[in-house]
Amino acid sequence: MDCIFCKIVNGDIPAKILYEDDYSISFLDAFPISRGHTLVIPKKHFPQIQDMPLKINQKLFETVHTMISKTDLIKGSTLVLIHNGKGSGQQIMHTHIHLIPRGSDDSGDHADMMFQNTLQLTDDEINSTYNILKIN
Repeated sequence: MDCIFCKIVNGDIPAKILYEDDYSISFLDAFPISRGHTLVIPKKHFPQIQDMPLKINQKLFETVHTMISKTDLIKGSTLVLIHNGKGSGQQIMHTHIHLIPRGSDDSGDHADMMFQNTLQLTDDEINSTYNILKIN
């Protein structure tokens, strides 16, 4: 498999490993957008979150929980970012979670910039969306 994250897990590509357990690994992002930008990935290859068994999902988010307490030390807050699928901007099709230290001194855009242009949905659109997403 030609997956850069799998190569990091296998030790074929060097990385600054911050934490590792049987299910997940965390390392500094090679192209950080903030000092301390960290990635958390499952050790096994899963393209998207919903492809992971629940146990691995749980273990992955335990690592996220652990690492946030560390990334918060850089600037006081952490943006947790997940691109889940190509349409959301995912470029490496191996599930990964960005932990991006953020603070009031940042010059970068925050994720809430996406919410400046909210949609005005009709009642029919809201009901249709509700019916698609509702878990029975």
